[in-house]
Amino acid sequence: MSGIDTSLPFLPVNIAVVTVSDSRTRENDRSGDTLERLITEDGHRIAERAILRDDLAAIGSALERYIADPDLDCVIATGGTGVTGRDVTPEAFRSMLDKEMDGFGELFRWLSYQKVGTSTMQSRALGGVANGTYLFAIPGSTGACRDAWEGILRYQLDSRHRPCNLVELMPRLREHVVAG
Repeated sequence: MSGIDTSLPFLPVNIAVVTVSDSRTRENDRSGDTLERLITEDGHRIAERAILRDDLAAIGSALERYIADPDLDCVIATGGTGVTGRDVTPEAFRSMLDKEMDGFGELFRWLSYQKVGTSTMQSRALGGVANGTYLFAIPGSTGACRDAWEGILRYQLDSRHRPCNLVELMPRLREHVVAG
């Protein structure tokens, strides 16, 4: 049965929260605030909080810096996952990924469908791994942030979740890198 095994230790994850938007500021970034609150309430650490414009090069540059940081375990971006001309978060993320986790986007849309119906088809939420760092891109609404965290990431980023979780895989994410 799936659930939290309280006999196991909790291992906090270092997470960067990134809001992708041309209009949000630190003062009105409700989605970033929502993620930060949920993440810290669950015992994880916010390693960095940023707001980036909807710009492929800017997002890519930030992701390069994040995935090069050995102390950063995960990046969660909110915003820029729609289908308009400025929405480029998935393209920036895919250009960095070593492996995409198709199940994250599929599960996110399944959860979202139960709340917003067929409008969920507009979401290009995705997850994957780049250089041993988990990357997740979710829509920019506070509801989407709650759905992604409370329905998926809260459990997969909890080292006590059974039958398995992403934290227990962290030591093995860079197995393909040759020691040199």
